[in-house]
Amino acid sequence: MNPDIYPERVRHLISALLGKEVTSFSVMQRSSFSIGDDKSLVIMDIVVEIAGGEIINLEVQKIGYDFPGERAACYASDLAIRQYARARNEASQDPDKTFSYRSIRPVYTIVLIERSGKEFARFPDRYIHRFMQKSDTGMQMNLVHHYIFVALDIFRKTHQNEIIKDELEAWLMFLSTEDPEQIMDLCDRYPEFETMYRHIYEICMNTEDVMGFFSEALLEMDRNTVQYMIDERNRENEELKKKNKELQSQKDELQSQKDKLQSQKDEFQSQKDGLQSKNNELSAKIDMLEKQLVEQQELIRKLQENSN
Repeated sequence: MNPDIYPERVRHLISALLGKEVTSFSVMQRSSFSIGDDKSLVIMDIVVEIAGGEIINLEVQKIGYDFPGERAACYASDLAIRQYARARNEASQDPDKTFSYRSIRPVYTIVLIERSGKEFARFPDRYIHRFMQKSDTGMQMNLVHHYIFVALDIFRKTHQNEIIKDELEAWLMFLSTEDPEQIMDLCDRYPEFETMYRHIYEICMNTEDVMGFFSEALLEMDRNTVQYMIDERNRENEELKKKNKELQSQKDELQSQKDKLQSQKDEFQSQKDGLQSKNNELSAKIDMLEKQLVEQQELIRKLQENSN
């Protein structure tokens, strides 16, 4: 996918991802100010300017966690600054031309991810996510930042037994599958990919060159993978500690409520026992009064008999 050696391959891939024909492009160097992270598990990183003036940063990342939205925004801002600097420079060199922000063309950050993260897992049936800035009122303004995220692992899962329908799916299949049957089907439907597979085969036949080509990259990737795993584990541990702290707080709150309820229960029982004691006393008094009443009635009856 070297854009200097095989520009047509890159042009076709970008056209498929943008959904519009890209007639030509020029390769751009990265800016002197490097945003890139040395620990990035990057597989491919290309910056090009297409015929309409738009600038595109095309990346393939090993792991989605290593390319969050915040990083994508920084990359897009870098591309927009390039547009701004170019428009300023062109205006300064032409006395008949004045600078205008409307000269700034859209910029695209396109990230293809081999192993996507938790955010993408929430959409198991969607493998392409396109972002652009919009107003909550429907007002239209030409805000130049565009983002396209492609989860290759989700594409692979959702297209295991699916027929390739268009060139975009063909490219994503080429970038994501190692299954021989899918590769044969891809080459039958889109013969241009057979040339690329033959190219891969020829490279792999020369073991010495392949090992020399990958040794440094693999060593760096091993270091990056270890660091990634450490960072990921630390992040998970921090999240676990936070959850445990929240659970302990909830547990303490529940225990406090439980103790409060027990205290209220004990107080209620005490009040109940007190009422029961008073009730017993009242019952005893009522029994005594009833007995006295019966005795008085008996005495009155006897007195009435004696008087008669």
